[in-house]
Amino acid sequence: MIHPHTELKYISPEIGYGVIATRLIPKGTITWASDQLDQVFTPHEVAAMEDVYKDILYKYTYRDSKGNLILCWDHSRFVNHSFNSNCITTAYSLEVAVRDIQPGEELTDDYGYLNCLEPFACLPEPNTSRTHVMPDDLLHFYKDWDTKVLSAFLHFNKVPQPLAFLIEPQYRKKVHSVAAGFEQMDSILNCYFSEDAGKMLVKEGLLHSYSYA
Repeated sequence: MIHPHTELKYISPEIGYGVIATRLIPKGTITWASDQLDQVFTPHEVAAMEDVYKDILYKYTYRDSKGNLILCWDHSRFVNHSFNSNCITTAYSLEVAVRDIQPGEELTDDYGYLNCLEPFACLPEPNTSRTHVMPDDLLHFYKDWDTKVLSAFLHFNKVPQPLAFLIEPQYRKKVHSVAAGFEQMDSILNCYFSEDAGKMLVKEGLLHSYSYA
């Protein structure tokens, strides 16, 4: 579910529609959280579909750490890409604002952490040398994203959290402990998927947590 202080709005012919903040969304706010209305499609289910349905899923879904395609039911599926996104996902099935999002500003994600199925070119942006989103971007940029998310969690308990009720039970205690500085934050790298991701990450020791120290 997307943050309630947002709306769907036409951005431009190149971009299409996007999600706009209708009020200030402070740094550290949950901007999106998975909920019971989101649809989950396994790779086997997708493989059995007609191409017309596959095309829709490939356009509007993200891929979780298990390889499932997740179709969000609300306008969160229209959140656009940016290499300098103001929202970043976490290992807890939710996203947080990594800086203040002003009224009228577009909410963005870096599609690099959404396990895209294949590379795709993006519109040019300042202050980055990246031009394409790649399926393995998480392996290369997770440290930068973790740093931003950890900084956002410092504000988590100081800002309104209208989506806090959607924190999944298995993550609720951990999220609040991380926000309070009592526990280490699980790396965004836990969101990564590939056919042999688990074996590779364990072997290379990349699945680890981050602390405030």
